[in-house]
Amino acid sequence: MTESRTRSRRMLLLLVALFFLPLALAFAAYYSGWRPAGNTNHGELLQPIRQLPALSQSLEGKWALAWVGDGACDTDCQTALVFARQTRLSLAADTVRVNWVLLATDRCCNREYLDAAHKGIVAIDASAQRDALLAVLPTKDLPQSLFVIDPLGNIVLRFDVRQNPRGLLEDMKKLLKLSHIG
Repeated sequence: MTESRTRSRRMLLLLVALFFLPLALAFAAYYSGWRPAGNTNHGELLQPIRQLPALSQSLEGKWALAWVGDGACDTDCQTALVFARQTRLSLAADTVRVNWVLLATDRCCNREYLDAAHKGIVAIDASAQRDALLAVLPTKDLPQSLFVIDPLGNIVLRFDVRQNPRGLLEDMKKLLKLSHIG
């Protein structure tokens, strides 16, 4: 009978350990400050999130893929706008939740090119707010940057258009899936 009791006690201690050991490890990891090193976004998450300056035409209410620069629309602009348009169209049913935007800081806008190649783009003359707009944006590789703007007017993500476009598409799908606004 003692051997049976000992075996039962070992089994009980093993079951208790199987339950409490992972819990104890999780508490230890959490309170020691350990966090997983990986991230799943492809673009650059802007920390802290920056508020878009008030523009004459509001972008609030929808997500936006925005390019910021000269409205004459040089090669960098054209590449970025095609990239944004194709990403937006690839969102399928969520296309209606996303605008694609040209924020022209000067010489707004090359209407002939925009009407021919980008029907439906929102072109905003931001030249009056140029300094305020450029102050909140990261200046690194600005001509090759697309910015993701949330429905509340926050600039949340920067994506380099020289990267694989699938990265931006995956980031947008994830944002739209998790978002309860816009």
